Amino acid sequence: MQRISTNATIFFKFFVPVFWLVFFGAFLAAVFAYGAEMASGFASTSFRIGAVLFYLSGLALFYFTLFPLKRVEADTDFLYVTNYFKTFRYPWHNIESITDSTFLFFTIARIELKEKGHFGKKMTFMASHRLYQDFWEERPELVGLRKV
Repeated sequence: MQRISTNATIFFKFFVPVFWLVFFGAFLAAVFAYGAEMASGFASTSFRIGAVLFYLSGLALFYFTLFPLKRVEADTDFLYVTNYFKTFRYPWHNIESITDSTFLFFTIARIELKEKGHFGKKMTFMASHRLYQDFWEERPELVGLRKV
């Protein structure tokens, strides 16, 4: 079995959101609990609304970008997808396409299934540059699934 997603997936899926939510959640709680005592600007209604909107926008950003990330591995017969709690395998004939794109210095890939699976019809993962290229070079019979 060969991993094709990056090891940084666990960092981006769990550490970054948890750290951000805890740190800014504590800041938000402090703003509401001790606003005037910390600094007079923290007690203003507009600052509090801005702080809540900042916190909620961060939560929404993580929900739509980092939480859906999966770890992906492959062998000759199956594609294995896990959210680190449950792992599911999908036979290659059930894969409609694998689309990849580059965002900054990350390769983001999306697997689309022919039928809805446990994680839905589309699954997203951050591909390891080297492992992802090796995967496609070692499996020329699957190149028809790749859409760039």
